[in-house]
Amino acid sequence: MKKFIEKYGKREVIRFLITLVLYIFWVIWLENYWYLFGIPVIVDIYLTKKVNWTPWKKREGKNHWAIEWFDALIFAVVAVTIINIFLFQNYKIPTGSMEKSLLIGDHLYVSKVAYGPRIPNTPLSIPFMQHTIPGSDAKSYVEWIKLHYKRLKGFGKIKRNDPVVFNFPAGDTVCKDKSLQSVSYYYLVRSEAENLKYLDQYTKQPLKSEEEYYRLGRENLWSKQDIMVRPVDRRDNYIKRCVAIPGDTLQIIRGIVHINGKPQKKIEGLQYDYAVITDGRRLNVKKLQKLGISEEDLQYGSGYLQVPLTKEMTTILRKNKFVRGIEPLFREPDYYDEKMFPHDKRFEWNLDYFGPFYIPETGVTITINLDNLPLYERIIAYYEQNDFKVKDSTIYINGEPATTYTFKMDYYWMMGDNRHRSLDSRYWGYVPEDHIVGKPRFIWLSLNRDKNFPANIRLRRMFKGIK
Repeated sequence: MKKFIEKYGKREVIRFLITLVLYIFWVIWLENYWYLFGIPVIVDIYLTKKVNWTPWKKREGKNHWAIEWFDALIFAVVAVTIINIFLFQNYKIPTGSMEKSLLIGDHLYVSKVAYGPRIPNTPLSIPFMQHTIPGSDAKSYVEWIKLHYKRLKGFGKIKRNDPVVFNFPAGDTVCKDKSLQSVSYYYLVRSEAENLKYLDQYTKQPLKSEEEYYRLGRENLWSKQDIMVRPVDRRDNYIKRCVAIPGDTLQIIRGIVHINGKPQKKIEGLQYDYAVITDGRRLNVKKLQKLGISEEDLQYGSGYLQVPLTKEMTTILRKNKFVRGIEPLFREPDYYDEKMFPHDKRFEWNLDYFGPFYIPETGVTITINLDNLPLYERIIAYYEQNDFKVKDSTIYINGEPATTYTFKMDYYWMMGDNRHRSLDSRYWGYVPEDHIVGKPRFIWLSLNRDKNFPANIRLRRMFKGIK
């Protein structure tokens, strides 16, 4: 050992050993021992130095300052990319779907190791770009190499009421038109199908089946728009609260989530839309902002103000001398909202009355039939990639008639804390386990979009833990 140190130098040997140990731990974590063939590269980089692994630099003598800066930039990009893939990344809250738990402008530290990081499906990409190059509709990744889903071991599993960052399940297909990318592709197809149906009704043409209208609606949309398909890891990142985990039965009754027959525990910051009835005078906007209500949230109706509020906020507003009453705006049980999952009239659900239904769990077998198929069809056909079709009222999976199905993955149900203003699982269904990105741990920066710098910095929210 002494001769070894004398040959290569104490400092280089220590750096080599530290790097080797970390690399071996990383290979064990990956559970792919082919990467052990990378050890000779580490040996050469730190000890033997037969190959110049940084060809832009001279191995002897001083390099130009520009070369040194370029070298530092390359190192930083590689290091941050590895950190983002395996350890943590930043996520900025873009919408109010999680208010008042999380606010627009909150920047979150999202832990990848909480649930275990995923190996990227598309590892060849431009760093720090989710799916497109800014200023264009060109992809920021290539699909020459596509890897199957694999999640490394993490420190825990998703629990009920955890806030979770995940890839948007309905974001697998999007319009290239940026003005339409915030709208679900499947909603656009259904809208096209409904327009065709209404046209037939108006012109008194024979009506077609729902499946036929959907097919024609899809064809119409593809003829009007440029459509692109995104792999799982390149879909938009969303953040919601996981209200149900695999194996749960979920039902929403008058806005309250029930899991396995029991009401969800109280969540601080949960809010619903209320009608605030005044004596005819408008409430002071600045006072509402101090209460945490953005001017963009205010909707003026006939004789009332519609605004999202927590229970605590309603208590404060009731004390306002202009306020004559505050009533929650819940839908009726028999009201059917066609925008709700599973988008089938047999399931007359809405934002406040939803379910009951089962959240799929790995290895569990259920009976499937034409009645419950709308709840699980997308799982069977798309998320779990089976050859699926229905012919003559018989369900075929991989070419065989099927009356049961065994799930290959776990699924989760995600909802925003701003219950009446959140596009969540109630609109697009389950979140598969391979879409899970990580767990937000704390807010490291919070900026108020309604104020100018430096008044826009919310100092009280910085480094606040997320519940």
